[in-house]
Amino acid sequence: MIRHFETFAAYNRWANRRVFRAVAELPDAQARRDQGAFFGSLIGTLNHILVADRLWLARFTGAPAPGYALDTILHPDLVELTAARDDEDARIIAFVATQDDQTLARPFSYRTTKGDVFTQELAPVLAHFFNHQTHHRGQAHTLLSQSGREPPELDLVYFQREQAR
Repeated sequence: MIRHFETFAAYNRWANRRVFRAVAELPDAQARRDQGAFFGSLIGTLNHILVADRLWLARFTGAPAPGYALDTILHPDLVELTAARDDEDARIIAFVATQDDQTLARPFSYRTTKGDVFTQELAPVLAHFFNHQTHHRGQAHTLLSQSGREPPELDLVYFQREQAR
């Protein structure tokens, strides 16, 4: 089971780098323009993914909750956001590397941003963590399409094929 999550951690970094390269090709104003997405713009959407990743990693590692609202703009500048994203992806890969099949099967308790407490096995929560990123990267993909640019291919199978070479 751990190999599954190691693959998703590596895929996550690969997909994020592809999205961020595509966003970097846009004029800054276009990346910031509210396009009616749940988090408004590409910058808003990419910041949300970073915020959620930091919240979940704090939960996973037992660190204090960062206290961000889900729509917090941590980095309005794309260059700073890209660097923060790369750092966070490295943290995710490092966290997954500390897990094994036994830890993935253990009960994991966490508190939501609303204060509710839930307990379930770590593996399904980690699956949600990666699925959440994929969901919002899909929104960023749509926003890139609406900008008139060809968005990058993000399907997992393309990552797998690349890794197999």
